[in-house]
Amino acid sequence: MQLPALHIGELTARVPIVQGGMGIGVSLSGLAGAVAREGGVGVISAAQVGFNEPDFMTNTVEANKRALAKQLKKAREIAGDGIIGVNIMWRGQHYEDYARCAVENGANIIFSGAGLPSDLPDCVEGTSTKIAPIIGSPKAARVILHLWERHHHRTADMIVIEGPKAGGHLGYTREQVKMHESDGYEKEIEEILDVVKEFEEKFNKKIPVVFGGGIFDKKDIEHYLSLGLSGVQMATRFVATKECDASDAFKNMYVKAKEGDVTIVQSPVHMPGRALLNPFVKAFRQHRIPVTNCFHCLKTCDPATTPYCISMALIRAVRGDVDHGLVFSGANSWKIDKITTVHDLIQELTQDPVDETIPTDASDKTIPVEQVKKQA
Repeated sequence: MQLPALHIGELTARVPIVQGGMGIGVSLSGLAGAVAREGGVGVISAAQVGFNEPDFMTNTVEANKRALAKQLKKAREIAGDGIIGVNIMWRGQHYEDYARCAVENGANIIFSGAGLPSDLPDCVEGTSTKIAPIIGSPKAARVILHLWERHHHRTADMIVIEGPKAGGHLGYTREQVKMHESDGYEKEIEEILDVVKEFEEKFNKKIPVVFGGGIFDKKDIEHYLSLGLSGVQMATRFVATKECDASDAFKNMYVKAKEGDVTIVQSPVHMPGRALLNPFVKAFRQHRIPVTNCFHCLKTCDPATTPYCISMALIRAVRGDVDHGLVFSGANSWKIDKITTVHDLIQELTQDPVDETIPTDASDKTIPVEQVKKQA
């Protein structure tokens, strides 16, 4: 099956794959630019994007805005006319500042989750930047689309559904995550598509819906497309690529992981998250890790009571200190067995496997290539 293109208004991704935004520093210009160059939608994570700026510890917001502008410019140089998006957590402080920075520096799309980004339309008003809320339930889809209709007289350009098998922060309770471990979230997808259809009719426009969470191969992609979705979001598979902006130690955590290493943790943002089990996770499950420097990055985080500083935990991990950092991952990261390139991964996800059989004669009988080699 040839995968269809993903149309987002006047934008077209010839590959219907959105590379999920991964912070801190996992998906920056290197990964996003490479994915967009290959025809997908590349996404930069705005979460503490300036962590390598010299004044990050003392001038965090300005360092982040400066770095986001740099990363967007670099991604565009790599991607050419490919589609570049930015993922911005609504729960983050200075959300509007980062959204406006993304717009000013040429982001094609802003993806926003970890809450309901009610004022996002204000940040892109009068520009060509698209907006795509990330939701996890029919209720959330209806609420955000109704808010945008009522207060901004517009609707979404795209919807991203993140299912319970996604990595990082999850918009579900632990019970919901456990309940959906063995299914593909199909019922909820169908209900969300029904909600979106109402707003498509109201605004007379197509609103593509993509699904992310646990998608690993082309068979998975084809399954979700068969449900009426326009594409998929994938993050975990792109970590184990040479172009991913994380350290090699971070990538190799995925390659070495076993199924039992994928676990649910409690995040300081009061949401469960999926990560790989390591000494850091074991440590904060036993005792609180005091915060020595607060970046005031999250609206709902209290440094006096938080179990650990999530910013520093993610920064240590992406730089390679994986024993003392937090390594977020999707449910199927343990299936990854090698580091590849974005080009080869996109080919794997979009091309049909080669039929490795050789005709024996004029009949329809075939024999496997391996058997031919043995006979030779």
